Amino acid sequence: MITEKDRQFIVYWEAERDKLNTVKAKLLNGLPMAVLFSLPVLLLLFVIQFFFPDWYTKISNTSSGTFVTIIIALFISILFFAYFRMHYKWEMNEQIYRELKSKAQNEDINSQIK
Repeated sequence: MITEKDRQFIVYWEAERDKLNTVKAKLLNGLPMAVLFSLPVLLLLFVIQFFFPDWYTKISNTSSGTFVTIIIALFISILFFAYFRMHYKWEMNEQIYRELKSKAQNEDINSQIK
């Protein structure tokens, strides 16, 4: 039996599914959570770079250019996390939508038979 909440979800998802399926929409919608996810690493990097600039290079025998590489890698991971998190969310909503549509069609067929 389909509830009113399920019917509202079907209507919502039919209206939003095409808009949310683009790469741009997935990146923009997933970006806040991805930045929040990487914020501790960003803060640690900036604290080390601005307050202890020589500490990391003395300990690890690396150049200071490795921070640029780390920032680029972190930026790439932010984009990756943002896209795939929203893609996963879209896929889950699509699966729920298809299950509810199938259930609604079965109910319609059963009501026509009776």
